[in-house]
Amino acid sequence: MARQDRIKRRMIRQLVRDNLETLEGAHPRRRGRRLRTVLTVARVLLLVALPAALFTSTYVLSTVAAEWRDDVWQDAAHNPTFSTRAPISFSEMEPLPPIEPNRAIATPQPIDPSILPLALHTVVLDPGHGGENEGTISPTGLIEKEITLDIGQRVRSLLESYSYKVVMTRQRDEDFSLKQRAELANAARGDIFVSIHVNWIENREVRGVETFFLGATEDPYLKALAARENQNSGYSLADFRDILEQVYAGVRQEESRQLAGAMQQALYDSLRAVNSTVRDRGVKSAPFGVLTHTEMPAILAEVSCVSNDVEARLLMTPIYRQYLAEAIVEGIQIYARGLGQSNHLEG
Repeated sequence: MARQDRIKRRMIRQLVRDNLETLEGAHPRRRGRRLRTVLTVARVLLLVALPAALFTSTYVLSTVAAEWRDDVWQDAAHNPTFSTRAPISFSEMEPLPPIEPNRAIATPQPIDPSILPLALHTVVLDPGHGGENEGTISPTGLIEKEITLDIGQRVRSLLESYSYKVVMTRQRDEDFSLKQRAELANAARGDIFVSIHVNWIENREVRGVETFFLGATEDPYLKALAARENQNSGYSLADFRDILEQVYAGVRQEESRQLAGAMQQALYDSLRAVNSTVRDRGVKSAPFGVLTHTEMPAILAEVSCVSNDVEARLLMTPIYRQYLAEAIVEGIQIYARGLGQSNHLEG
């Protein structure tokens, strides 16, 4: 390096001298000779400096690499992460620290159906009984299966006029088991299931309407009523456990209760306008077989009592059956409006 410095100083002095001679008018040949001398010295300097620079950079890089390699091997001796052995299995890893209480994942909560504005498009109507299963018969000869089919057809006509899709579990005097009716409703992907019946009460002075959704009961009257309505159910003993599991089906049961409430309100309010003696017998839960396997909100409405002479005479008139059909449709509309449905009864 000292030699290079001397060469540089010599070149600088020579350049200064040449500049001075040029200014003083020195001989051109001498200036040319000196220029060649300067170029020769520059070439020598380049030949000496380039190998030195290459040697210096190579030395620095090799030194840094050796130091890095030493650090890695030293870390590997103390840190398993840098080990060359097989990857660590999950069972060998230390357990993760517990989640801080304020950062814990919230427990999932049930979804409130009211936050979803659901639409009601398909209604499954179930005219009770049919075929050999006649249902109850009044002293005047009224047969339940005929009354329920007539009312069901009237309800269907009204609902279709309001752009609902309607599925009937039976459209004529046919006998379907309760299980078949539920399976048909599920296959049709109904939004609600409405089973239409007329009641028989031993105390023939009692009259009125009542609506049921699926659930248990300890009422002897309701047990007897359910037993009567559950004849020809089509369910086997193997179905019994599944039926019990569906009795308390959470959201579906609550929606069924709301549908039953809307139906009972509409039936009582509508019929009271034409039959001042009608009684509100309320909304109740009972283990009706036709409601057990439906995968949608489902109710059973006892729209009149054929055991009562007054109501039996009213049921014989087409106009009263039309009132009943309109009341059932209004009950469906009340429930639909509660879901945010846009189909409203007009006029």
